[in-house]
Amino acid sequence: MTSVINVNLPGQSYEIAITSLLLSETLHERDATRALSYANAPSSLDQLGQQMASLKLGKKVMLVSNPTIFKHFGERVITSLKSAGFEVASCTLPPGERYKTLNSIQKLYDVALENRLERSSTMVALGGGVVGDMTGFAAATWLRGINVVQVPTSLLAMVDSAIGGKTGVNHPHGKNLIGAFHQPRLVLIDPDVLKTLPMREFRSGMAEVIKYGVIWDAELFAQLEASKRLDQLRYVKPDLLTNILTRSCQAKADVVGKDEKEGGLRAILNYGHTIGHAVESLTGYRLVNHGEAVAIGMVAAGQIAVDLGLWQKEDTERQNALIQKTGLPTQLPDGVDIEAIIEALQLDKKVKAGKVRFVLPTEIGVVTVTDEVPSDIIRQVLRGM
Repeated sequence: MTSVINVNLPGQSYEIAITSLLLSETLHERDATRALSYANAPSSLDQLGQQMASLKLGKKVMLVSNPTIFKHFGERVITSLKSAGFEVASCTLPPGERYKTLNSIQKLYDVALENRLERSSTMVALGGGVVGDMTGFAAATWLRGINVVQVPTSLLAMVDSAIGGKTGVNHPHGKNLIGAFHQPRLVLIDPDVLKTLPMREFRSGMAEVIKYGVIWDAELFAQLEASKRLDQLRYVKPDLLTNILTRSCQAKADVVGKDEKEGGLRAILNYGHTIGHAVESLTGYRLVNHGEAVAIGMVAAGQIAVDLGLWQKEDTERQNALIQKTGLPTQLPDGVDIEAIIEALQLDKKVKAGKVRFVLPTEIGVVTVTDEVPSDIIRQVLRGM
């Protein structure tokens, strides 16, 4: 059974297809060997070729992944694509945010050239947010734009980065400073692949889920609060996981449908990301991952909102308790210089006329965007973390 969420855009609308969980014991299984055996179980990944064929795409496909994900799922995806009549080339890139660079994009271009990808061709991103962002950017810029299909394998990518068409790579001095908007033709989400996801990466994805609760969906926030544990996939009941995926994807689709290229409303999706991106950059994309940085950024933004009189202290405490329940950090990493964060904020993509824009909550489920946050308030909040 598949749930379909439509992302309605003026230029090119597309579907987010979320397949139902296989309600098997291995979803909450401790034994990694049994969890990895999912790679041999029936999967919607086997239907990818048929779904892409229905979109009337060109015959040439380039599959992009990282070695770990490709080992689990690469061959079955290639088999599915070939069975549907596609000619398939593949390329794997090293995992990790620090490899999200123009050098990695060059490797994708080389494979695209070697296999003579055409304007009707498609790049398929099989992986987490890093793979999805790089594949999307390569597709946006190869031959001035070819098709891309997103097949996210991490929770973070499923609920956030695979949807909405933001693509890009990092500059040494800032995250995602190089990029383009390029919407996918299809997003295929199979929640059962999360069984192979490392615990830390699951927690990272939960940061984006909490974000949706704070900025858009108070009911989702309440559902998360009602769960006893959120720090590991095996403690998340299948019905809650289904709600996490569908409600998060719907929230992203609603916002993107109203503001495709961040002219206004879409800026709220950056809640926690302003300071979060600075922390990621200053720690070299090694010490904290994206979700951990966003969690830290949400704690900071929540306290800034309280100090500015926009948010109740009780609500920021509820948010921080939820972040802690998920096993995510609420404190700055040791050694991160506060003045360096202040300086890094000036390189943020959302700076306008020299002013940093912050997304700040006013109640659970509602936020505002402002560039009237004094640097002294930011320093005060960061010193308290």
